Amino acid sequence: MSFDIETARQAAPAIENWLEYQRRYLRTPGVQAAVRAGDEVVLSAALGHSDEVAGTPLRTDHLFRIASHSKTFTATSILQLAEQGKVRLDDTVETYVPELAGSDLATVTVRELLGHQAGVIRDGVDKDYWQLMDPFPDRAALIELCRSAGRVFEPNEYFKYTNIGYSLLGLVIESASGSTYGEYVAKNIVDRLGLPNTGAEWDPARAGEYAAGHTGLLDGYDVREVIPHVDTRAMAAATGFYSTAEDLTVYGAAHFVGADELIGDASKRLLQRDESLVNANGREIGRYGLGMDIVTIGGRRLVGHSGGYPGHITRTFIDPVDRIVVSVLTNCIGGPAGTLATGVVKLLNLAAEPPAGTQVPSDLDARRFCGNFANLMGVLSIALLGGRLVAFFPAAPDPADSYEELQVVDENTLAVVPAAGYGSIGEKVEYTWDADGQPSLVRYGGSSRWPVAAFRARRTAQIAGAVLGGRDE
Repeated sequence: MSFDIETARQAAPAIENWLEYQRRYLRTPGVQAAVRAGDEVVLSAALGHSDEVAGTPLRTDHLFRIASHSKTFTATSILQLAEQGKVRLDDTVETYVPELAGSDLATVTVRELLGHQAGVIRDGVDKDYWQLMDPFPDRAALIELCRSAGRVFEPNEYFKYTNIGYSLLGLVIESASGSTYGEYVAKNIVDRLGLPNTGAEWDPARAGEYAAGHTGLLDGYDVREVIPHVDTRAMAAATGFYSTAEDLTVYGAAHFVGADELIGDASKRLLQRDESLVNANGREIGRYGLGMDIVTIGGRRLVGHSGGYPGHITRTFIDPVDRIVVSVLTNCIGGPAGTLATGVVKLLNLAAEPPAGTQVPSDLDARRFCGNFANLMGVLSIALLGGRLVAFFPAAPDPADSYEELQVVDENTLAVVPAAGYGSIGEKVEYTWDADGQPSLVRYGGSSRWPVAAFRARRTAQIAGAVLGGRDE
């Protein structure tokens, strides 16, 4: 399902429009998003607020805590050290962390830790540090926890996701490299890729550059509060990183097949192959490689990671074969980063597979038909994707779930392409234009729709008119 860069460029306005609609619809303070196709960032957007309480606009260079994205940096570092002969994946952890000798975790391997197959406790017996009641563990506390209560299962008994296990991998990197974790990733990943807005841990010197975190919504009427940033200390290798959506697309591109900036293709195959099929309650709930999860969306196999930090929820998808990266960062607990990133991929997929015969004629500017159009029943988006016009409901979490293809009849009229369906299949879409040549009214399958602002201005009177039995165009 490949596509050229021009197709991705053309889809960018529709993607940004959908992201902004979803941000507002889901009451998300801020959304930072970037899409890379090959060597080009075709979309970089900052929508909403960095600090909703203060009303500070979000920028594309605001820093987000990307949490478990850190695991991909850690796994990449381990594979770099393996390529250098400084780490072997089947070495035991006590080889690098001798304080664990004699403990239940002494003989788990680096590979088992990378794949969450070591049976290690997820966050500890007291993980209230996640809700800022205590500091994150330092090295001494991490090792004491691993010695006293580190093991939950036998190795390879279950896939068991573990932040503590990845924190131990940070100690492996320090032992094998002779430098701190932060120093190692700065020199061997961040600096090598030239990432100006990425680092392994909270940096107080850049405090004013971070997007504020916000609380979740306890119910539909809740008001968000700002959450401060904290240092994750010995857990940086699992959850400490900060970055931007743009930087993450550069980093993601280093994991394309054939890229040689960080690791070779053989190492990438180890990170990106299915190490674990995660089954629970009789169904598959996920797949995981070594430091990367694996997701298939519309037939497109993607690797990457999500991240959850107090106040920030993030998601990055990488297609290493077709050379696409999608990164979406949100700054609130419960932020819809995963849903939004998935929707972006689905819009890209939709753009990549245009049905024959519905392309807009080359002598017509199809963008004039595009926009969000509202009526009493909701909002409809008409967008240009893959050289043709499509209509979908932007409030839906899956924008491609019930889209309709449109074809051009003349300069003022479209038609819904004939097909089986529950909508206005085969019917006309007629436009009326204002003095500036912008749509002022769209009759979609016999139903009047207006630009959103125009409908909001008329809605109250329209509802009142129903009582009087009148019609007002």
